[in-house]
Amino acid sequence: MLLRVRRILALLLIVLAGLVALLSPAFPALIRYGAWPQTGEKPLNVIVAGIDVDYDWSAATWPYPAKPLDFTYRTDTLLLAQVRPDGTVKLLSIPRDSWVPIVGWRGSSLGKINSANIHGGPEMVKKTVQQLTGIEPDGYVYLTLNALRSVTEAVGGVTVDVTQRMKYDDNAGNLHIDLQPGVQHLSGKQAEDFLRFRHDNLGDIGRVARQQAFLAALSERLRSPLNAWRLPRVVAALHANTQSDLSRAEMGQLLGAALKGPRINSYTVPGDFGWAGNTSIWAVDQGKLSGLLTEQFRDPDDPRGLRLLVLNADAPPGSARALKAQLEALGYRNVTAANDPREAPTTVVEGGTPTARETVLRDVGHGAAGPSAPATGSDLTIRLGRDTPAP
Repeated sequence: MLLRVRRILALLLIVLAGLVALLSPAFPALIRYGAWPQTGEKPLNVIVAGIDVDYDWSAATWPYPAKPLDFTYRTDTLLLAQVRPDGTVKLLSIPRDSWVPIVGWRGSSLGKINSANIHGGPEMVKKTVQQLTGIEPDGYVYLTLNALRSVTEAVGGVTVDVTQRMKYDDNAGNLHIDLQPGVQHLSGKQAEDFLRFRHDNLGDIGRVARQQAFLAALSERLRSPLNAWRLPRVVAALHANTQSDLSRAEMGQLLGAALKGPRINSYTVPGDFGWAGNTSIWAVDQGKLSGLLTEQFRDPDDPRGLRLLVLNADAPPGSARALKAQLEALGYRNVTAANDPREAPTTVVEGGTPTARETVLRDVGHGAAGPSAPATGSDLTIRLGRDTPAP
């Protein structure tokens, strides 16, 4: 009996040692943020940006060396990532040449979105992306140039279809890209070359498509049960190559998604090539972008990101405008006020999910859920009745 107990204890120790060895690469990230991987209660919206390389053009050496990494350079890649509780990750690629108001720079002057980080750092990037999308980021993650190379190596390489010959040499920056077309298993260095190449007729838009194809292939590799043992190394690779303002709980949510092997859906800010003076730009199609965001990125249970229409049906004059201001002060981002010729003895909230209606009713302070669908052009409609107190 004693011998059996000792054998069981020895087996448990061996299993424990194996688990420690397997998870140890992820320990620094877990210790740093003080949170184990977890599942969030609502979608987490995160700005993910790759930082551009800056070279020391005054150096006496050739090729010119890259300056020490500084997270104040331009954003070379910019994504809005939405991590949902069910493990789905939605990525909105924002082309670096998108011509948008840079919030807080010279009175929100128009410029390429990749310049926002130079003018005002992560906070200006977050505000500019929120202005563009109507989605408030919970935080940001900045990645070094080595991040995707390290992640690719951590998963043992990634298989993608290189759709064209990629040949480019930048002797000054010591960048040499040489990839043949065809399906192939890329190493870390090759993956970096695949993602940095932008010298074709599509420029940055072609590169965005390659980024999405790479991330889809990476996601498939992470989800494979045969690669589960590699996931802690992926977490370690990300931890070593990032700067972030996410809280411990939020980072735990990202770690949880990474360890699950995320299911990624990718989209691109719609638009077309254009010019602003002598500068080539990506002209954003705001109408198509709004439709894309409503369909794919709005959390149906969070009314703050939905389209709300406040109608004054039978309330005191000015009630709709007053409620619009009240809701906007609470973080609602897309509220419209108008009059409704119909009579309404009581206030009702129409459309949306039960959770969204409950939230709106709590914030309005009175009324009930209505049986009807929302008015055309809105996700939720609030019809203010005679029970509305004077503003």
